[in-house]
Amino acid sequence: MPKGLVKAYFVATVKRGTEHEVAQRIRKMKEITEVLVTYGLWDIIARIEAESLEHLDKIITDIRKIPEIKQTNTLIGA
Repeated sequence: MPKGLVKAYFVATVKRGTEHEVAQRIRKMKEITEVLVTYGLWDIIARIEAESLEHLDKIITDIRKIPEIKQTNTLIGA
């Protein structure tokens, strides 16, 4: 990974039964390096590599526009 990239993990809860559909939509974004459907508090976890915090904000804003997403949280790595 090139130096200076912002690494983050994005977790989301989605409407029941839409987990795999939402994961597929997120997977299509070029900054997403991995997406998993999980069981427990969160339904989906995605690893993001962005050029800057501003770029990360845009990516997260785009993901949050997916109608089936109910709640999100983002963890930024150091």
